[in-house]
Amino acid sequence: MNIALMNEKITIQKSQVVTDTIGNHKKAWVPFYSCAATVGGESGREKEAAAVTEDKFDISFTIRSCKLADAVTSDGYRILFRDDVFNIISVDHMNFKHKSIKFRCRKEGKA
Repeated sequence: MNIALMNEKITIQKSQVVTDTIGNHKKAWVPFYSCAATVGGESGREKEAAAVTEDKFDISFTIRSCKLADAVTSDGYRILFRDDVFNIISVDHMNFKHKSIKFRCRKEGKA
C-alpha cells in the first residue's frame, strides 16, 4: 500500500438517534472517524426520468485499517467527501490482512 497516494480527507459518519431540547427523538448523522484515503474507480451514469437528469457516481475509497475503521459496515454508515454524501455499498477488508479497507460507494447528493 502506497501511503503517498492517500491524499484526500474523508469523514465517516454514523447514524444515531439523538434527543433534542424538548425530548423528541430523531435520526442524525454524527461524525464517527476522519482519515486520509485513496480515491479511485469513479464511474458515472446518468438517469433521465420525467425530464430530470440525475447524476449517480460509483466510487471507491481505500483507507488504512484500524479498530474504528474495522467496525464500519454498509448499514448505518456513510462517507462525506468534498461536501458530497456517499452511501456505502460494500466493505472489502482486502483479504483480512489488516492493512487496508476498501469502501465501494454511490453518490447520493450534497451534504
